[in-house]
Amino acid sequence: MPKMKSNSAAKKRFRVNKNGVVKRGCQYAGHKMTNKTSKRKMRLRQGETVSKADAPKIKEALQGGSR
Repeated sequence: MPKMKSNSAAKKRFRVNKNGVVKRGCQYAGHKMTNKTSKRKMRLRQGETVSKADAPKIKEALQGGSR
């Protein structure tokens, strides 16, 4: 039986805290940063938590669960 593979795209985008909370990077932080204020850019660096509805699907993708 082959190994269960985790989703490579999910590995690059999400990480799970020790409390089980899934974190992701903020959107709008990729380019055109000259138009954004310093305060906004600092906030974009922090990252955000994923909604509770989406967290189980993301955790399954990271563990290599069935699809």
